[in-house]
Amino acid sequence: MLFCSPALIDSSDDVKCPPVSLLRWQVFIEEFSVQSFKTIELHGQPIAGGKFPLICIPLIGCTFDELMAELALVLPKKPDVLEWRVDFFEQIGDVAAVIAAVKAIKSEAGEIPLLFTRRSTMEGGEEIALNEDQVIALYVAVCASQSIDLIDYEMANDTANIARVRAAAKSNDIKLVLSFHNFSCTPGLDTLVDKFLTAQQLGADVAKVAVMPHDQDDVLTLLAATRQASKKLHIPLVSMSMGAYGSVTRFFGWIFGSALTFAIGAHSSAPGQVPIEDLNTVLGILQRSRGVQSAWPAYGYPMKANAEPK
Repeated sequence: MLFCSPALIDSSDDVKCPPVSLLRWQVFIEEFSVQSFKTIELHGQPIAGGKFPLICIPLIGCTFDELMAELALVLPKKPDVLEWRVDFFEQIGDVAAVIAAVKAIKSEAGEIPLLFTRRSTMEGGEEIALNEDQVIALYVAVCASQSIDLIDYEMANDTANIARVRAAAKSNDIKLVLSFHNFSCTPGLDTLVDKFLTAQQLGADVAKVAVMPHDQDDVLTLLAATRQASKKLHIPLVSMSMGAYGSVTRFFGWIFGSALTFAIGAHSSAPGQVPIEDLNTVLGILQRSRGVQSAWPAYGYPMKANAEPK
C-alpha cells in the first residue's frame, strides 16, 4: 500500500494521497508528538517549563577556583541543567570542601537545576581515592545539604548501595538518575532496552544509557532501544551514542524519546559532545520544522504551522 510522504501533501489538485495513508501519517505524528515525550520534573513541575530536550552542560574543574571560572563561562550560555562531575575535583575526599563547592555552584546557578555525579573509572570517570562506602557517605552528605536537584548513580553498583542513595535522594526531594555507560561497545538492542527497564525497577526517577558505537548500525541500535524503552517506561530517559559516530544522537536523540542531551559549555566531559551554540542551532531548526507543513491542518495535523518548539 502506498505510504505517502508529507512532501506530497499540498493544496494542489494534481497530487492526492489515499485517505488511509493520511491516517497513517496522522497516527505517526500524534505518537511522535505525545507518547515519546516524558519530561524530567522537579518538585512536581517539568524543568524549564517542559522544554524537550533539556540541554545539560557539565562542569569538570579540578579546583574550586577552576569550577567558579568555568561556571562564569557557562552560565551566560543559558543551559537548562548543570552537571558537576565531582570525580574531577581534587578535594573529593574532603566532604566539607565538596559541600562548600556544591553550595557555591548552586548559589551562582540560581534556578538552573544541578545534577551531582561521581562517574566511576569502570564507566569512564576519573580515578579517585575513595572506596564505594566513602562515595556513598559523600552522596548522603551532599543530599542532606539540599544544594543539588538531581544525583547520578550507576546501576551496576550493588543493589544495597543503590537503595542507600535512593533513600538519601528521596528524603531530600532529589531526583535519582540511574545510569549505565559502556565506553567499549554498543550492546544488543534487547540488552539496552533492559538497562532502561532495570533503572526503573531499581527506583530511578530518570534512566540513562550511554554507549560507544563502532559504526552507524550501532548508532541505530541505540536509537531503536531509546524508542522502544520510551514506550515502555513510566519515567523519562536519557540516551546517547558517544564518539564521532554517535554525535548525531546528541542532536536527534530527543526525536526517539531522550529527554536530555549534554553539550560543551567550556570543556567536554565525554567523547562526541558538541558546543551548546551548535546544539541550540540544530535543535531550533529541527523543532521549527515540525510545524512548517502549511497543508497539514487541512488533513488533521495536530500542530499549528508556526508552533513554537516545546
